[in-house]
This record gives sequence, structure tokens and C-alpha cells, in this order.
Amino acid sequence: MILQTKHYRLLLLFIGIILFLPFLGAAPLFDWDEINFAESAREMLLTGNYSRVQINFQPFWEKPPLFFWMQALSMKIFGINEYAARFPNAFFGIITMLTLFEMGRKLRNNRFGFIWAMCMAGSFLPLVYFKSGIIDPVFNYFIFISVWFIAKTVQLYKTKEATKQALFAGIFIGLAILTKGPVGLLLAGLTVGVFWIYNRFQAIVSIKNIFVFGLSALPGLGLKQFKTVLGF
Repeated sequence: MILQTKHYRLLLLFIGIILFLPFLGAAPLFDWDEINFAESAREMLLTGNYSRVQINFQPFWEKPPLFFWMQALSMKIFGINEYAARFPNAFFGIITMLTLFEMGRKLRNNRFGFIWAMCMAGSFLPLVYFKSGIIDPVFNYFIFISVWFIAKTVQLYKTKEATKQALFAGIFIGLAILTKGPVGLLLAGLTVGVFWIYNRFQAIVSIKNIFVFGLSALPGLGLKQFKTVLGF
């Protein structure tokens, strides 16, 4: 029997649910980041202040709010507990599997995408990370997707389609910045910079698409962080 694309998606969804969702709350929060991030989300719920991250009801300027919004929403659904604190990453573990399948399917075929997704799901570190309450799995996902769209922008250089890819790349970089700060923009920039050097400084993207990328990333960057990046 030859599986169709929708069958692969449903199978990966089922596998992801089995791998990532059970027993999230079986162990107490043990990492410093897990504890503090969960507390920040809890305090958002208690104070109703979703615009500012805080710990012990004092401003916590080190992280932007997106991940804490996710945790707070999860706590609204599941209650204030370990399971809720870790659920956003588990959800993104499933999304990452499906994303890898879609990428692999477009690069080669359904079987390649399925194997690629299963290799990720069966690896030790992703399994641990996606069952934690730290920011990095969500941040890494947004960076990964943005780099994918950046690569498509470069691949489609001088075509109308490249502009749409640059738009998506900027949106996901904006989400990465809103998750962990301007380091998201730095990582994407380093990736492009290395590729640019590898191509001996030849043009790989148009000025127009650089502008589209930057403009679409600005909502995630925010005025305050934009000033930080520029050193104001």
C-alpha cells in the first residue's frame, strides 16, 4: 500500500502526540530557566500584565514575552503546573516533525520527508528539549524556518517569488526576536554572511527583498529592541 501525503501527516501527528505529550508533568521543574520562566507566566496570569515579563513581581528585562504568553495560555487551559509549563515546547516538537516532513517532501518525496522527521524525533536531545520548559526549542524553530525562507529567497533571486519568501523570512525572524531577543537577527545574519563570503561576495539578494525582510521583522523586533540593536 502506497501512503498518500495526508496519511504521512496523520501518522506523524500521531507519533508526535505519543512521543511528546505524555508525562510532561511527571518530573518537577528542575532547571533554573524552567522554574523562572514558569513563574513569569504564572505572574502574568496573576497580575493580568501581559506586556511586561516579571519575576517575583519585578521587571525581568532579559527575555521578550512571546514564550511566556504561550506558557500563560497553556496554564489557562491545563492549570498552573509542570505540564502546562512544558506543553508549548511539546506542541512545537510535533510542529517541527510535520515541518521537517513538508520540507523533505518538497526537496525529494514523502518517504524522504518522513525519514527526516523520524530521525529528529528519535534523537535524544530533541526529545529532551521538547519536553522541557525552556525557551530554546521554540526559538530554534523560528530561526530554522526563517533560514529556510532566506535560502528560498536566495535561490529565487531576481524573481517575483523571492519577495514573498523574504516576507516570510522576516516574519519568522520577528517571531524569533520576540521569543529570545535580537540574537535571532544576529544568527540569521551570520548564516547569510557566511554564505555570502562562500560565494565570494557576489550579490545573492536584492535591495528590495532586504527591505521587505527588515520591514516584516520589525513588529517582532519592537522599537525598544530595534534601538538596542542599533546601539542607541
